[in-house]
Amino acid sequence: MTVVNFHIKPQGEVLEAYYNDRAPCSFIMGPLGSGKTTTSCQRLFKLMCQQLPNREGVRPTRWYAVRNTYPDLMTTTIKDWLELVGDIGKFTGGGFEPPTWRGTFSLPNDGTTVKAEVVFIALDRPDAVKKLRGSQVTGFWLNETKELDKAVVDMADARHGRYPSMAAGGVIATWHGMFGDTNAPDEDSWYYKQAEEVKPDGWNFHRQPGGVNIKKVNGKDSFSVNLAAENIDNLPDKYYQRLIQGKADDWVRINLANEYGFVVSGRPVMPEYIDSFHCRPCAYDPNLVLNIGMDFGLTPAATFTQRSPMGQVRVIAELVATRLGAKNFAREIKALISLNGWSNARMGSITGDPAGNQGQQSDETMTVFKMMASEGIIALPAHSNIFATRRETVADQLTKVIDAEPALIIDPSCKTLRKGMAGGYCYRRIQVVGSERYQDKPDKTPSSHVCEALQYDLMGQGISRETILQPQHTLEMMANRPRVAVTEFNPF
Repeated sequence: MTVVNFHIKPQGEVLEAYYNDRAPCSFIMGPLGSGKTTTSCQRLFKLMCQQLPNREGVRPTRWYAVRNTYPDLMTTTIKDWLELVGDIGKFTGGGFEPPTWRGTFSLPNDGTTVKAEVVFIALDRPDAVKKLRGSQVTGFWLNETKELDKAVVDMADARHGRYPSMAAGGVIATWHGMFGDTNAPDEDSWYYKQAEEVKPDGWNFHRQPGGVNIKKVNGKDSFSVNLAAENIDNLPDKYYQRLIQGKADDWVRINLANEYGFVVSGRPVMPEYIDSFHCRPCAYDPNLVLNIGMDFGLTPAATFTQRSPMGQVRVIAELVATRLGAKNFAREIKALISLNGWSNARMGSITGDPAGNQGQQSDETMTVFKMMASEGIIALPAHSNIFATRRETVADQLTKVIDAEPALIIDPSCKTLRKGMAGGYCYRRIQVVGSERYQDKPDKTPSSHVCEALQYDLMGQGISRETILQPQHTLEMMANRPRVAVTEFNPF
């Protein structure tokens, strides 16, 4: 039988803290090349060896190594594990069971036998939790944790510690739990909420220093290599210095600087938006009117804005829903207003997608606007649904400055809107050979609806690029259009 003498020294203080962490749930977030995945492999191997032996002198454990897709599992997770263990154990892939590594080897200090099993499994959707039901495992390694759905993580947390058992050998799991490694996720991801907001007991989140530093130079991000980065000795010469070159700023911030955010996968609809410039705290002002913009459908969204005496538009809140009908959406709007203490607000314009004026299949006379009115939300359709007009309305505000401040600012709490404006609201790339091509209309994404709600919001206030782009008769049409008066009227 193979005898294994294994010595490990993680290359960095954060890596070492993660390697030795024995909390029930622990995770590490780091930049590319920081050694986090390798350290996860080393940690898994050490946990196998630390399991107490049963009455036969065997240290039995069973682990699930989880990734979101099988291609990633095969090309990254499995590859990294097999590179660590070398010729120890046997790996089988394909067939009727998932790819599995089984290893049996002796420890040199006491002659006990480690008998371990690592099952590699892909869980790419919330309904994949059924793959975990009934599983009897010691623990989970969640590789690239941010890519996994929270429902999958929750079910994994309920299944560890089931192996070994007293009945099967007189010993239980010495340690059981979950650990994982990841690049920086979005600010609206479950990982961010757990690590930065909820901070549950028994969950430790380790954050490595970035491979690069960021500082502002003339209002723009400037990147330089971070001399305090971890795992540098195991990287090619000038690794981070080379990777900075030719990359988009958002890619560098996430993958190299280890900052929360997201990488734009298409062409942004609102390239004029700069989060570091347009995102500023803006609280509700009882002296200003409250305006609402709405986009409908089964994923409705709303923005809540106020306009300063100098004309600055302030987005103070957002409401983003999933699979919600018009009446329930109206109730949610009222609930948000009540919760924030805005019930006595002076109401300005309440404007929605003109498509909401179309009748329903079951009743052609019943429109979304009428259903919302039945709940007390008296809204009007925007005067135009032309995409170019809507986009330019917001873009024009983004490029203006009022008293040395942006003409449009968004409160940091509006995370979905900020994500959409920064590139989540985008034109999907068309897969063709040759130069890059994109669709001519925005892709429907989780953040697109609230971005379009803002467009209707501004148009309802009379802020429209159409006054510049279209002929005089458009101005007359806008002047004659019925509008919600800025009065003390309160429909809530």
